[in-house]
Amino acid sequence: MADVEMKPVDEKTEQEREEKKEEKPSPASPVAEIKANIALIERAVSTLEPRFAHRVLRSLTSLRKRLDDKVLRDAVEEVYITDSPTKKSLLSWLPAASTSELSMDVDAVPTPSKQTPPEPVPECDIYFRLLILHHLLTSPSNYPKAMELAHQTVEKMQTLNRRSMDPIAAKIWYAVERTYELSGELADARPLFLAAQRTASLRHDDETQASLINRLLRSYLHYSLYDQADKLVSKTSFPTSAGNPQFARYHYYLGRIKAVQLNYTAAHTTLQQAIRRAPSAKTAPGFYQARSLFRHPVLEKALSGYFDIVKAVRNGSLSQFQAKLSKHATQFEADKTYTLIVRLRQNVIKTGIRRLSLSYSRIALRDICVKLHLDSEEDAEYIVGKAIRDGVIEGRIVHERGWMECGGQKSGYGPEVSDVFGRRIAYCLELHNQSVKAMRYPLNAHRKEIAAAEGAREREKELVKEIEEGGDVEDEDGPDVGEGF
Repeated sequence: MADVEMKPVDEKTEQEREEKKEEKPSPASPVAEIKANIALIERAVSTLEPRFAHRVLRSLTSLRKRLDDKVLRDAVEEVYITDSPTKKSLLSWLPAASTSELSMDVDAVPTPSKQTPPEPVPECDIYFRLLILHHLLTSPSNYPKAMELAHQTVEKMQTLNRRSMDPIAAKIWYAVERTYELSGELADARPLFLAAQRTASLRHDDETQASLINRLLRSYLHYSLYDQADKLVSKTSFPTSAGNPQFARYHYYLGRIKAVQLNYTAAHTTLQQAIRRAPSAKTAPGFYQARSLFRHPVLEKALSGYFDIVKAVRNGSLSQFQAKLSKHATQFEADKTYTLIVRLRQNVIKTGIRRLSLSYSRIALRDICVKLHLDSEEDAEYIVGKAIRDGVIEGRIVHERGWMECGGQKSGYGPEVSDVFGRRIAYCLELHNQSVKAMRYPLNAHRKEIAAAEGAREREKELVKEIEEGGDVEDEDGPDVGEGF
């Protein structure tokens, strides 16, 4: 029997794939996306549902990369149809259209309308100001203009004092911080942030409060004011209803504070929380590079120096550690981690001593001094004694003969195993609790279940009533089953 050829099927499949590729919708233009976002903001205000505003703000990162003067100008013209003061105020921050742009525009015949459309809500004005502010920050020549717009926007937000404006206000404060930072005046913004943070806490504005706490922590850490940052953390409580991006930043700043305070356990815990809550590497590569591991391709260049330091620490080679430290000193100072890495010198020595204790049952202090590149035998004796006292290795120093005798290694079982399992179980439980808190459920979904249950009860009552009144239930294919008797 001959084999059946499947070529027509393969050709059909390829044709269907090509048709599906052609059917993919083209991405919306920036003006259309802005108009859609304005509609979502008005829906959020009318329905008192902040999730629509959050949907708009999630697209801010990709949208601001496609903004220019013409896009913003066209969007304002299409959203604000009438010549209102708000429209004139927004257009005043943008340059006027050039002659070439005016000649390219097609004159459209306006359709007569009996009723003038209503003015968009004030949240739309603040959203446009946010877009214009991010656009101005792309050019250093516009930094003074951006500073003026930032101050005017903050005054307008505080005057309006609308709770439906809180999600956009949190993004405005981030843009204000970027304006001060790019202008080299980040310290001057601190009093403004402190006053706004007090106001937000009194108004129970959780989103703005979370954003301002992160702005203040960033300002303190930028100028290495770790004591003031620690006081801010101890005197304030971070809102539990804040979003994941704000929590990721807060845990990252908290981890840096704990690391400087030599509380490495707490620092590791908070940095793990930041990693778990962090966005993807493609969405926020800069923030991702500051916190993650060496395995992602986007981190290869940014963390190459840290990877060399980690290898030196794991090998216990003090010479390799000193060489890599001097090679990448500029990068570590720019990242403000130089002092933390210098402290790793003791860890390198401890790791080297542990490796020697595993390799030798008896080794001279002179050999330890040579292998670890220490200055003298006295330094080697002091370091070995401290390692024995701290429980890093088991052994003793024979002063008369000038060597170290290494003891037997600890068993893999013991009380410390239960502690490790306890920490892992606590981490899994915390992960489960945080995942449950992050879940969202559709609104009023329980009402549908209640209605379905009530409908089932009504049908059961009707069926019971028919059985009690009519005797037997009629068969669909024939007469009543009781007629034959």
